[in-house]
Amino acid sequence: MTTIFGVPMQALFGQLLLGLINGSFYAILSLGLAIIFGLLNIINFAHGALYMMGAFVAWMLLNYLGVNYWWALGLAPLIVGAFGIVLERVLIARLYKLDHLYGLLLTFGMALIIQGLFRNSYGVSGLPYAIPPELSGGQRLPFMFLPNYRAWVVVASLAVCLATWLVIEKTKLGSYLRAATENPTLVQAFGVNVPLFLTLTYGFGVALAGFAGVLAAPIYSVNPNMGADIIIVVFAVVVIGGMGSILGSVITGFGLGLIEGLTKVFYPEASATVIFVIMVLVLLVKPAGLFGRTA
Repeated sequence: MTTIFGVPMQALFGQLLLGLINGSFYAILSLGLAIIFGLLNIINFAHGALYMMGAFVAWMLLNYLGVNYWWALGLAPLIVGAFGIVLERVLIARLYKLDHLYGLLLTFGMALIIQGLFRNSYGVSGLPYAIPPELSGGQRLPFMFLPNYRAWVVVASLAVCLATWLVIEKTKLGSYLRAATENPTLVQAFGVNVPLFLTLTYGFGVALAGFAGVLAAPIYSVNPNMGADIIIVVFAVVVIGGMGSILGSVITGFGLGLIEGLTKVFYPEASATVIFVIMVLVLLVKPAGLFGRTA
């Protein structure tokens, strides 16, 4: 059996695949966080709970209404996004002119409430969600077995992240969004409905979390704690990439997923902490993050 640095090639590439899968979720979740913070200046600690909600919405659509995975992939983000719009209008919109701490405390409380409601209704044991038949099985490559669904997760995450970056950075709509957050009074003078823009931005950011939840449902068990387990790591990814940097969040998410996978191969004991060690080192050298801009 071929080895690389004493590690069987199949085991090495298997862990790299797992790291890439984790990186896909880190990227798409940190992308939503970066959009919300970069355009609204809100630290959205409820992001993990909304990711969990996306998985539960997909599960409920399937088990209560018979809606399959492909429809849930479109409907669940819309439902989670609509829920986020209500939260933004009722609660978060009142905090835009206040210190970041207020938004952090509010969204942390929202996360606890959402998580508690689902825990009381469904318990914590986890609920299965089947892989769609079209994506079952896998491909036997020379160096590893590649499950079709995991390949789909990576491709779908890359496509959504790239499309989001292009819209925000390269289109007129993205220019309006950035201008509305930097100088809302001037933009409103040109007839742009700034409050509506901000509301839709928050809704889109949490819809990305819902989309990630649907992608995660067939891989991980659908349970109320799945958001709490990942949100701290995702915040570390956002800090390393640069708070508010959309491209930085995507690149850092995929990159740190791969680093985490390699760490599990060569030094498994450090795999749970390697991202936080990298965060500390990056902040010591560049406090604004790898792609962040200093004020």
